[in-house]
Amino acid sequence: MTLHPRIAEVLRHLPPPPDGPLDPVAIRATEETQVPPLEERLPLAHVEDVTAQTPSGEVPVRVYTPLDADEYGLLVYYHGGAFFLGSLETHDHVARSLAKETGLKVLSVGYRRAPEAAFPAGLQDCYGAVRWAQENGETLKWDGTTLAIAGDSSGGTFVAAVAAMAHDDGFDRITHQILFYPSLDLDFDVDRYASLRDNAEGYGLETAGLKPFNAFYLDSGADPADALVSPIKRDDLSGLPAALIVTAEHDPLRDEGELYGERLKAAGVDATVSRYAGAGHGFVQHFSWIPEYHRVFEETRDFLGR
Repeated sequence: MTLHPRIAEVLRHLPPPPDGPLDPVAIRATEETQVPPLEERLPLAHVEDVTAQTPSGEVPVRVYTPLDADEYGLLVYYHGGAFFLGSLETHDHVARSLAKETGLKVLSVGYRRAPEAAFPAGLQDCYGAVRWAQENGETLKWDGTTLAIAGDSSGGTFVAAVAAMAHDDGFDRITHQILFYPSLDLDFDVDRYASLRDNAEGYGLETAGLKPFNAFYLDSGADPADALVSPIKRDDLSGLPAALIVTAEHDPLRDEGELYGERLKAAGVDATVSRYAGAGHGFVQHFSWIPEYHRVFEETRDFLGR
């Protein structure tokens, strides 16, 4: 189907990107101005900022408790933003919706970002945070069962990489991985996937913008040939946690996400690929207020409850 009309209307009114090199500080500041005030956010039983003590140092974590209970399953969430954007604030509404719809306690990770923090700092923070969650299960009132990881866009990259790191380390407590329109191949050759050409322009994220937006991460030492940078390049995907991979019809990154899902299935992993018609990249962050796309949180709940 064509791009959803309400998304198309928003995109029509977006200002053109600024000329010249990208300024991460300026772009972040603009993004933060779009965060709604606290009183307008989805209410939950408790929201608390804590510090996770990890091997890579202190990592800010925002803990979302959907309701008062004796124990909870846990979901560790990594925000997107091309490895240099996004924050606990810009994705606060996503974490709140995940907590409300799944009933899990959500831990949103404020990992270090490029270019200030070189690879693999952010990835280490993400992996350290999920290990910290398991180690502090009693304090978090973890029920000892569900320990899921989820992320959107570059956060989805970290999900796949963290799942692989945990498997290789023999850390088998991660039960589910949820990847919303993930970036899984940071080799942006436009001939690698048909969606890079089919969805190149006019849908928000454009293929021509992939290299400059990811340059801060790649220039910090992230090698696209490394399977922790481009998880689709991992040879053996067997033994990884059950996966839900959500893609968007009009996303340049659509095909790599769907191929990854097929490769997981071929390796014997319980993997579900779910394509959202009429959507473009970023719809969970920007357009989940549209009922057709808010359903992604319900699908996540159902996947976690299987």
